[in-house]
This record gives sequence, C-alpha cells and structure tokens, in this order.
Amino acid sequence: MTATAPRDMPLASLSPPLPPRLRLEPTCSTHTLLDGGWWPRSTDPVTELPGLVLAIDTLRGPVTRLILSADGWNTHPQRLGVAGRVLRLGYFTSQVPSLLTAICANRSRVDLLVVPPHTTAAAAGAAMILAATASNLIHAQHIPLTPSAPPPVAAAEDAWEDEGGHLAGSSPAPPRRQAIR
Repeated sequence: MTATAPRDMPLASLSPPLPPRLRLEPTCSTHTLLDGGWWPRSTDPVTELPGLVLAIDTLRGPVTRLILSADGWNTHPQRLGVAGRVLRLGYFTSQVPSLLTAICANRSRVDLLVVPPHTTAAAAGAAMILAATASNLIHAQHIPLTPSAPPPVAAAEDAWEDEGGHLAGSSPAPPRRQAIR
C-alpha cells in the first residue's frame, strides 16, 4: 500500500520494504559499465525503491539520491522516506528506462540495469548476471530481455488434446444438449 502526499512532501511505504531481486558486481570495480541488475516486482517506486535502497546502503554505502527514467514508473514522487531519512528522486526523459543510478553519500554511484517487472524469470536472471559481470560491455538499453506473455493458444490446445480432447485435424463430437420440457 502506498501513502499519498503533495508533490514536495516525502512519501513512505506503509508496508515493510520488499527484499530486492538484486545482483551486484562483487568486486565493486569502478571500471564497469554497469554495477549490477535489479528486477522490481512492480512499477510503483514507493513500494519498490525502499528495499533496493536498503540493500545498496548495506553493500555500497548510504544512498542519498536516485536517478530514474521518467518512463516505466506509475508515479514520480520527488522525495522518498527510507529508514528515517529522505532521499531525493529525479526522473528524467533522457534516462533510459532500463537504467537506475544511485548516488551514495561517499560520492560513489551505482548504475543498475532495471529489468521490467513482467520479464520471464529466466530472462531476468540472465540479464542480471550479465549486468553484474565486470567484463560486460553491453549498455543497459541493449541487454536483451524477454517479457512474459500468456502461453500461445496452440500450447493450450496441445495440453487440452493430451488430456482427452479431440485429435488435431479431427472434428470434435457435437456437444450434448439436454432437452428442456
């Protein structure tokens, strides 16, 4: 659940932070293109960002600001309350939707691939591993992702046929009707 407030007031989630689906480059190298990947569960920044911020705080130092794409988030709060402090959030049209930058108090920055919430688990895992590899030379917007989609109709029909449906190419028996008297 998300709290609402005027645009300049900090927002805070009414629920405890979710543990982030996050993978970071383990050596903390400053010569990497990306520092890792993050796979949020939704596009609600008030719900998703606190858990990410707390994880980065622990691994890389306290986060003071987040730079996000203006696209891809359902709201754009300017301030977010996390663990007793207020972070500034900046949303920019020039920032690609697949990139989030965290600025830490020690002046370091963490650049993360943002995997869209509806990406398949296999594609999200592969993308986050690639983003967290020190030798990666692929920019966030060029890392391939496979969004999840409903199963194709043919697959559903095949499963139905395996469970006693009619054979492909044959006509099913006409439905039985009960006479109404």
